Amino acid sequence: MTELKSLQNHLLIAMPSLDDPYFERSLTYICEHNDEGAMGIVINQPSTMTLKQLLEQTDKEIEVAEDKREQIILAGGPVSQERGFVLHSDQGQWGSSLTLADNVVVTTSKDILTAIGTNAGPDKSVIALGYAGWSAGQLEKELQENAWLTIEADTDILFNLPIHEKWQAAVNKLGIDVWQLTPGVGHA
Repeated sequence: MTELKSLQNHLLIAMPSLDDPYFERSLTYICEHNDEGAMGIVINQPSTMTLKQLLEQTDKEIEVAEDKREQIILAGGPVSQERGFVLHSDQGQWGSSLTLADNVVVTTSKDILTAIGTNAGPDKSVIALGYAGWSAGQLEKELQENAWLTIEADTDILFNLPIHEKWQAAVNKLGIDVWQLTPGVGHA
């Protein structure tokens, strides 16, 4: 049996043939991947909520900075959609944070939302509600079935590109025309 290669700090690129309505043309940052399963946050699917609306639910006293009011909150995945996750650059001390890679941290505490809303948070951040989860062996099976392609995470794609450009930018890093790929698995 081969040893599991962790996909932590990688991006999962949904293949064009993936027709699941939630994951179609999605790009998912993998936060954790081990022999027990995987957890990731979809970074290119907008929710219907803005940062101002989210903060109105969590901290009614806050005055949200003008430039942060319309920041889109992402639909991070179909699991625990009431839970918030912030992927951000590595700066500041926030409760419930875990460093995932150089300059990529995930935080689940409310204090970072208030800081971001008042321009006192990290320079770069992505805020999502919910996450994507895979049980042991499930992600590996989906990879074998050609549902996903993977690349190492790129902080420029993660933090700097507009939501609607992220999937194509990740595909472009592969150096292939993904639309030419067939959905079937080939065996030599």
